[in-house]
Amino acid sequence: MKHVLFLCTGNYYRSRYAEEVFNFLAPQTCPDWTALSRGVAVDLGSGNIGPISRAAAQALRARGLAFDRESARLPRQVAVEDLDAADHIVALKLAEHMPLIQARFAAWTDKAAPGRIEYWHIHDIDYAPPEVALPQIEAHVADLLTRLAAPRPADQFAVTR
Repeated sequence: MKHVLFLCTGNYYRSRYAEEVFNFLAPQTCPDWTALSRGVAVDLGSGNIGPISRAAAQALRARGLAFDRESARLPRQVAVEDLDAADHIVALKLAEHMPLIQARFAAWTDKAAPGRIEYWHIHDIDYAPPEVALPQIEAHVADLLTRLAAPRPADQFAVTR
């Protein structure tokens, strides 16, 4: 089984939503792939209440995914082992996550192959409401699944969107 690792800041909203949507859609197009999500700086999510954002949980249920917010796992901080174990890494926003990854995982980024992380441009809730951001995540996840179903050299995944 291959693994995609979705990263956002707090592992509370964007990356969690991407993980759930990916795992819901993957069996149809990429049955040998599964997704995990983590936060690059979970400690910065002091305003996060509960295991996952209400907006993400509501959107998942509205799209037919059986998702119970109250029994969901709490946000998890990414570790070097998570980065090493991932076959593909997606950080949800280049401008926000690249500096955090470089600052907090400098030794890993120094030794990682160029293009190891694919960066998207999905704004957090303070810049884009869920009705804008979540459909963008869905579209990017669908595109990623299409690309993973027809594998290419790893460096072609590094294109920023």
